[in-house]
Amino acid sequence: MEKRTFGNTGMEVSILGFGGAEIGQEKDLSKVEELLNQALDAGLNVIDTAECYGDSEELIGKALGARRDDYYLFTKCGHATGFEEEDWDPVMLEKSIDRSLKRLRTDYVDVIHLHSCSEKILRQGAVIEVLQKAKEQGKTRFIGYSGDRTDALYAVQTGLFDSLMISLNIADQEAIDLTLPEARERGMGIIAKRPVANVAWTYETLSEKAYPYVYWQRLKELQYDFLSDHEQAIAEALRFSLTIPGVDTSIVGTQKPGRWAENARILQTSTLSEQAYEEIRARWKEVAGTDWVGKT
Repeated sequence: MEKRTFGNTGMEVSILGFGGAEIGQEKDLSKVEELLNQALDAGLNVIDTAECYGDSEELIGKALGARRDDYYLFTKCGHATGFEEEDWDPVMLEKSIDRSLKRLRTDYVDVIHLHSCSEKILRQGAVIEVLQKAKEQGKTRFIGYSGDRTDALYAVQTGLFDSLMISLNIADQEAIDLTLPEARERGMGIIAKRPVANVAWTYETLSEKAYPYVYWQRLKELQYDFLSDHEQAIAEALRFSLTIPGVDTSIVGTQKPGRWAENARILQTSTLSEQAYEEIRARWKEVAGTDWVGKT
């Protein structure tokens, strides 16, 4: 598995990471153990999760506690799941970070990201101070921001974060021009989230309340030729996200053992040509409406 240098952190990360949201509702620990250990053996070294992803942190801790030195571990904080305090309360954030470490069965994570925090809250400063304190205490090696739109741009412009996790895919390209140039200039590690656009092209119909609905609507208008073949669409989407200048790793979740390795093989066997990349970008610029902002 190809690796890229993660901004100025010195970490060499696998270009395909694992996102822990989908395993959060899994009740079969043995399935999670099989999935994650197979992926590590196939070259994975970046695992991302969050305190609000159900049982994800606990499952990762149980499944991989004995292999902590084999991968970089990222988590997120901000949502008061299971706490009395409100979202973004500094006291809650400290409790949340400590709980994450306990769940993950580790003394530290490599990055803690603020999870979709608004510019208004960022400007108050307290949430950033909590992460900086955690870094000083050795609970995390680096701090980051996970989010989209102008909130993410402001986070980048503070110069206080080491990494940026942001929506980037064939149906979500706002950040390519809005946010990434400055993030690259500041030497931030850049993580593409939702790189396969929630495989929204696979649905015939969707309710407006469905999670993939926004991407499903956009893809109906974008009408990329490659979407007619599911496996080709997965391949093109993954390759596109990793061809975007500055992206170090793309995070993909799955509940299926072996699927991560299948995606890794796709990336090892071929790359996206410059022409194909520019065609996807050109189609976006032609079709995208002014309201096609990053999906938070």
